[in-house]
Amino acid sequence: MTMTSRQSRIYGFSLAIALIGAAAPAASQSPVAPADEVETIHPWVVPSPRAAETYFTNLQDGGTYEAPFVARFGLSMRGLVPAGQTAGRAGHHHLLVNQDLPLDFKKPLPFTDQYIHFGKGQMEMVVNLPPGKYKFRLLLADQGHIPYFVYSKPLSVTVSKQNKAVTPASVQGPARVELLSPADRGTVKGPFRVQFHASGYNVSHVGPKAADTGHFRLTMERAGRKPEVLDFTAGQTETWLNPPAGDYSLRLEMVSNAADGKVLSAARPSTLSVAAR
Repeated sequence: MTMTSRQSRIYGFSLAIALIGAAAPAASQSPVAPADEVETIHPWVVPSPRAAETYFTNLQDGGTYEAPFVARFGLSMRGLVPAGQTAGRAGHHHLLVNQDLPLDFKKPLPFTDQYIHFGKGQMEMVVNLPPGKYKFRLLLADQGHIPYFVYSKPLSVTVSKQNKAVTPASVQGPARVELLSPADRGTVKGPFRVQFHASGYNVSHVGPKAADTGHFRLTMERAGRKPEVLDFTAGQTETWLNPPAGDYSLRLEMVSNAADGKVLSAARPSTLSVAAR
């Protein structure tokens, strides 16, 4: 896609902040044992009814935003792993800016301002573009930046204003993990989708034991029952659950993939009622 002269001028500096630390170079690695993206990690986990896809969890098609703002990434039916690492069909995110999907899915994605790599296992970026209309698309790729057929629908956004006095760090906030869905104190019927998010942490399959990465762990508790612990060791950032009816307390944690396995962060506890089907 041909860029206008105005777009060519702005990309060099407007996305610079997002590019800092976003890309990790590919490296030669020995494959770890494959892990299927729908692996059963707990009896309550059920196959996703959605196809493998990437998506934005906080942006709306046709939405208008003031820059800088945070774009958050979701992923169905796959897990994350840093660039240069192999773990089944896990991969890492790429943001395409004003670009269509590549014509050849057998070639690695380029490193340009229009193909932003999140090779450390990140789940978000700070967008700091000048006012204008833009098209975003997410694309998952393997250890060598060769894309999978796992991508998002194109998303059109309008940047109405660029607040140069606002720092990206203040928009992104402190490092943390969050349970995006289901809503706190909500009532659902199974099966239902559970979405995780990490700000300031890199998510990965545990197999490669990649430095400075972690994985999600969800603990669900019911009165009078032992806690149910679900470890998403394949780098998953969402799951579908079908637990028995009842009232639950939920605690989401980010667990280090290092040998110590310490808890890096914990989300605010929430409660959930699962109604009988």
